[in-house]
Amino acid sequence: MSIDPAPAATHPRHAWFDALLARASGGAPIPTAVAHPCDRHALAAAVEAAEVGLIAPILVGPETRILRAAAEAGADIAPYRLVPAPHSHASAAAAVALVRAGEARLLMKGSLHTDELLHEVMASATGLRTERQISHVYLMDVPTYPRPLLITDAAVNIAPDLLTKRDIVQNAIDLAHAMGIAAPRVAILSALEMVTPRIPSTIEAAALCKMADRGQITGGVLDGPLAFDNAISPEAAAEKGIVSPVAGVADILVVPDLEAGNMLAKQLTFLAGADAAGVVVGARVPIILTSRADSERTRIASCAVAVLLVRAAEAVLMEQGARLV
Repeated sequence: MSIDPAPAATHPRHAWFDALLARASGGAPIPTAVAHPCDRHALAAAVEAAEVGLIAPILVGPETRILRAAAEAGADIAPYRLVPAPHSHASAAAAVALVRAGEARLLMKGSLHTDELLHEVMASATGLRTERQISHVYLMDVPTYPRPLLITDAAVNIAPDLLTKRDIVQNAIDLAHAMGIAAPRVAILSALEMVTPRIPSTIEAAALCKMADRGQITGGVLDGPLAFDNAISPEAAAEKGIVSPVAGVADILVVPDLEAGNMLAKQLTFLAGADAAGVVVGARVPIILTSRADSERTRIASCAVAVLLVRAAEAVLMEQGARLV
């Protein structure tokens, strides 16, 4: 039976992103190692975030190229520290080293390839690995959806296995907590809502839900497999007879693989007019990934998300320290 979509309600544009930026502003800027900001787009992203008080950028890369990029962007970088590095690979390594040394508490991608930066992040001896697999989360403000929508993983893990998906889910839940969502509703997406061996993602979705039941995933409410319409439309979920605290009201969408996530996020951005911010989580510090296609608003929002993650982690450490006193 076909389901005619309900008329799309329009919610206040930018409302959640405005609230996000308001929450992130006002504190001390977070020292941020910016790896290889050698074109005007990458450099402008760091300077824009600095000018609104979110980060204190440390520009890492070839000095001549950074100065040329600043001139092209019309940006004054005199207030910011510059750490020379001869090329993009050295820039990535030096930026990661600044984080390991405690001189930076955030890492930001400049004009180098994402793989090049993440290679240094994942280095076993000199990187920023934790016990978790790193993953990317998009935070989306969709005009036709009444709440923030987190989508993962659309940028890092190409075809994650079950244990990697466990980390992807937990990373997204932890990020949602930092955003003020106390008990995020997590929809594990597939092509349909029934478990079938013909579609492996349905089996993995069911396994992830059972892992949550057993305490292997904490802090959120999981359900799956769910098709996309059942995850975000109460009417579609009711039509299918799905009784669930997640169906129709999801806060987090966990996609089967990177291709599905990438297409979903870009469809929401370019067809539904969504604002999107993105951050890589699961490393010692959040990693801000920006691209040439990002608007200034998106770049600043991505920095704001990362800043809130740092502050949430620091608040936890302070609380733990107080308990020990």
